[in-house]
Amino acid sequence: MSKKNKTLGIEGNLTNYGDPGFAAYLRRSFARSMGYSVDTLDRPIIGIATSPSGFNNCHRSMPELVEAVKRGVLKRGGLPIDFPTTSLGEVFLSPTSMKFRNLMAMDVEEMIRAQPMDACVLIGGCDKTVPAQLMGAASANVPSIQLVTGPMLALPFQGERLGACTDCRRFWGRYRAGEISDAQIDEIEGKLATTAGSCAVMGTASTMASITEALGMGLPNSAAIPAVHADRLRLAEACGERAMEMAVDRGPLPRSVITRDSVENALRVLLAISGSTNAVIHLAAVAGRCGIELSLEELNRLSDETPVLVNLKPTGEHYMQDLFAAGGLQAVLWELREQLNLDCMTVTGETLGERLKVAPTWVDRDVVRPFSDPYQKEGGLVALFGSLAPTGAILKRAAADPNLFEKEGRAVVFNSLEDLSERIDSPDLDVTADDFLVLKNAGPKSESCMPEAGYLPIPKKLASAGVKDMVRISDARMSGTAFGTVVLHVSPDAASGGNLAFVENGDRIRISVKNKVLELLVEPSELQRRRSGWQPPVIPERGYSKLYRETVTQAPDGCDFDFLKAK
Repeated sequence: MSKKNKTLGIEGNLTNYGDPGFAAYLRRSFARSMGYSVDTLDRPIIGIATSPSGFNNCHRSMPELVEAVKRGVLKRGGLPIDFPTTSLGEVFLSPTSMKFRNLMAMDVEEMIRAQPMDACVLIGGCDKTVPAQLMGAASANVPSIQLVTGPMLALPFQGERLGACTDCRRFWGRYRAGEISDAQIDEIEGKLATTAGSCAVMGTASTMASITEALGMGLPNSAAIPAVHADRLRLAEACGERAMEMAVDRGPLPRSVITRDSVENALRVLLAISGSTNAVIHLAAVAGRCGIELSLEELNRLSDETPVLVNLKPTGEHYMQDLFAAGGLQAVLWELREQLNLDCMTVTGETLGERLKVAPTWVDRDVVRPFSDPYQKEGGLVALFGSLAPTGAILKRAAADPNLFEKEGRAVVFNSLEDLSERIDSPDLDVTADDFLVLKNAGPKSESCMPEAGYLPIPKKLASAGVKDMVRISDARMSGTAFGTVVLHVSPDAASGGNLAFVENGDRIRISVKNKVLELLVEPSELQRRRSGWQPPVIPERGYSKLYRETVTQAPDGCDFDFLKAK
């Protein structure tokens, strides 16, 4: 190994005792207490950031992945050392995993920076885990490669396949409408998520896996391999080998991979796969760690010219395992190649263009459409602006009812999640299918910390009458597995004093997807009258909750902490 490429190994990031020689001597002594030989301690160190937990079903397969990464590192003569970080199990955290994404990102950043490692493999899969790891890696800026755990399998059940979690919502909606019984919903509950891995559809986890690959932070065709497939273990081994090469070469660094052009590529892929609305927030946060602003106006420009090419739930019919079998994300990138920035560097040391020199040998066109014959002509997401959302809101138009895209309606307002829960199914609720359901005080600055509550349920009396969709508006988020005409991330949020805070029952609201408009049809003078005397929510007095509420930014800025964004 040349002096230029000499890795630091065990003597990197020495503990400060005021005597570097003593610090190195003491560290080697304690490392040898763990059974390492002197020769082993002289090798480059590859850190393996792990995030398993008994409260995280998505990461059940992580021990196998860690061992496979270690195999790859050892093959290339390195020393693999795994270390734990915060784990974010989506359905096991209150009030929402979103509150703790930034905590995990801080953990990842500081542990990469503080511990001795020449490169790092980040292993995660659950919704907020991958963006947290990418955010932390971008800030630490040590050679890093992302390894996702992969999606679970959708398996047969009574003549169809079921997979978490679009099917979860479909059957729960039928249960609320009285179409299926208690016994049936109990049986379905045990059939929806039956293997290790993240959600089987193009939800947030799979969307972030796809964005990781599109950014260049993951190996080619790594996004869609099922968690339980042997190829996932072979991929992990390859990540270990590549991390060793990156350690010796001292790069590429995350900030040379995550650039303005690669973020644009990731946005195009997000639109072409009709990915999760959550990804807009996460990508903005990752980009922000590199000093890059993600513009919602730019999102709209790209969305108008980027078609939906992937036929997956919740927008389409298929599951992630079908995308894997159909040619993977590489097939999607190939179809988009004329629109992509091909000179972007990737963690393989190749540019994206070099990755795409050769066409896929076979693609299932029922899953990945050609660019000339798309699944939908426009991108899956669109940003709306207007008096109700001065700095933007997001609609997943690919999963919505086009009949509701140009509409004016009466607001039926819920002041909080508690208010929603208490009244949504009341037979006395004054609501019709033509009304707009409005939820406020569920944004990033609220006490609930922007949960996935934007998928407001259809009021029970309407659901029982056969209503399947209606316009729903909030400052909350929505699971990437959900569907419907749901306007999300209204910004500024109500808890910050945005106009959403002052919507009242009976107000008229106009939506125009064509014109990208969301207007509250209330005179400015009346809004000013309502604003007088308004008080923001009380900030907690201590701990992480205080830090979060005081420093979290709005959705268009990624809901990161303001002091963590790069200048």
